[in-house]
Amino acid sequence: MNNEALKDLLYKMADDALIIGHRNSEWTGIGPMLEEDLAFSSMAQDKIGHAKALYQILHEILGEPEPDKVAFLREDEKLFKCCQFVELPIGEYDFSLVRQFLFDHAEAVRYDMLTGSSFQPLAQLAKKVKGEIKYHTMHADTFLKQLGHGTEESHARMQSALNYAMPYALGVFEKSELENDLISQQVFAGEDAAKKLWLEKITPVIEAAGLQLPKVADDKIVYGGRKGFHSEYLKSLLDEMCEVVRTDPEAEW
Repeated sequence: MNNEALKDLLYKMADDALIIGHRNSEWTGIGPMLEEDLAFSSMAQDKIGHAKALYQILHEILGEPEPDKVAFLREDEKLFKCCQFVELPIGEYDFSLVRQFLFDHAEAVRYDMLTGSSFQPLAQLAKKVKGEIKYHTMHADTFLKQLGHGTEESHARMQSALNYAMPYALGVFEKSELENDLISQQVFAGEDAAKKLWLEKITPVIEAAGLQLPKVADDKIVYGGRKGFHSEYLKSLLDEMCEVVRTDPEAEW
């Protein structure tokens, strides 16, 4: 089994979860209503837990540094493999909800595919995680439909958020140069397969919300994050997220 290909897959999944977890946590205390304040806080906790579990596999089986070190002490944002979609600021609630809808359905598809992975530690984690993400997608589906069929303003704002988010969301499925090894070794069926299943999942929900799935030209898809090319927002996010740990990296908390 190609360990470098495994590391690439696990790092991009873990980094996505860590960064979107931090972004979702920013809604704590400022949600549009108490229910949503709690919902985004809970989902943030889940995401960071998923990241830790993936970093733990990287550490225990593939020889990478301990989870806290890879999460908080990488010296350069270019070492992160997260997609640019998760880096974007939370913005208004409409954007954060649409991002949660698009990203969590992508996660749900990915983990469902990975339950059959030949790499057993990942397959076992996927079986656990997919149950948690089910509730995330249920939350997103419910509010997407409510706001899509709400007022004229809520409908327009949800459609606008979808239009803005879609080029970034498609960047979640950026291919790795090592992907063919994962496919041939039956670790993961590949990004094209995941994207196809994702579109099949999200399209009927978007239509049920009275919204339209935006069409995005290939040259408009926002790639780069998987190769270390990030948005202007990642460095400031990492500076904030890692500030306390970096004051004394050797401290025991």
